[in-house]
Amino acid sequence: MNAVLAISEFSARPAGDDGPAGVPAVRIEGLSKTFSKASGPVLDDVSLTIQRGEVHGIIGRSGAGKSTLVRCINLLERPSAGRVFVSGREITSLRGRALRTARRDIGMIFQHFNVLSSRTVAGNVALPFKVAGLSRAEIARRIPPLLELVGLSDKADAYPSELSGGQKQRVGIARALALDPSVLLCDEATSALDPETTEQTLALLRDINRKLGLTIVLITHEMQVLRDIATRVAVLDHGRLVEEGATFNVLAFPKSAVARSFLSGLVAHELPPLVAARLLPEAVPGSDPVLRIVFTGEAAHDPIVADLVSQFQIVPNILHGRIDYVGDRPLGVLTLVAGGAGPRLPAVLSRLASLGLFVEVIGHAVRSAVTCRHGVAV
Repeated sequence: MNAVLAISEFSARPAGDDGPAGVPAVRIEGLSKTFSKASGPVLDDVSLTIQRGEVHGIIGRSGAGKSTLVRCINLLERPSAGRVFVSGREITSLRGRALRTARRDIGMIFQHFNVLSSRTVAGNVALPFKVAGLSRAEIARRIPPLLELVGLSDKADAYPSELSGGQKQRVGIARALALDPSVLLCDEATSALDPETTEQTLALLRDINRKLGLTIVLITHEMQVLRDIATRVAVLDHGRLVEEGATFNVLAFPKSAVARSFLSGLVAHELPPLVAARLLPEAVPGSDPVLRIVFTGEAAHDPIVADLVSQFQIVPNILHGRIDYVGDRPLGVLTLVAGGAGPRLPAVLSRLASLGLFVEVIGHAVRSAVTCRHGVAV
């Protein structure tokens, strides 16, 4: 599939033609949602601004309110309080025909595809056009570019039973893009797919975002998806927004405990429990500082540990570490015991800071209690 070529041919929305200049794609103000008083709020006073052209990820544990939040954006769920604006227009004030018309500007793809088994691929993609009242000739003209866009030109007459999971999701993407929306909502759109198909789907969404300037709001619990595609991320916890920022910054420097924990499978911010349990909050005789060093940019490839050994004669004991990429930027987190640093600790910290690294002392380890077993200090 030549996705870039297909996108360039398909694009019908001129750049910036999704609202007045400077107006966010989505603005959420004080949003709350309660299904029952007994269970309490699912969303609690959430405010969030999503700029045009962003891929904005929303993450959180199961039950955090992610799916409810995204369904409130197009009013599949009507919030109990608060307001939602899309391209400057308040969606929460609309009902009936006015709401149905406004929803044409908001596409949505789902975890379980939601394709109709009784209709062909072309028939599924035609549904939004029929609801919008387009003529049969106009529908026939519009379907081929959409199928080319998602790499299904040869599947127009196939039925869902003949398609793979990834192909079904591509049908869902084509259908969501049919009316040329300015915002695309993705509710766990890759969680039912295998890793290879997930990467192919993300590549398609990246191309759509870059070439069409389409704003994408992505609900996911898959941290690799967040790392690979999101430009910004919001973290929900028990219905509240606890953190929001550029994806790289949230991954590198998470401010909330829930973000640190949730991201630990991707970025090594959390120590193994057996190690963390043996750290002391303050230095005692016979202890050494435990440092967490965050590597970004070119410093991620520099021999930092060797530099510390050479300059300060520390004896490092590496507890935990990983180097990954967020977009095209390297991000590494290394936690080590700076053995023998003692009075040289301020100089060690100063040296790391001068190299453009973020470093913090997260505890102190008693030397006799720290041994290395299977490559991990315990």
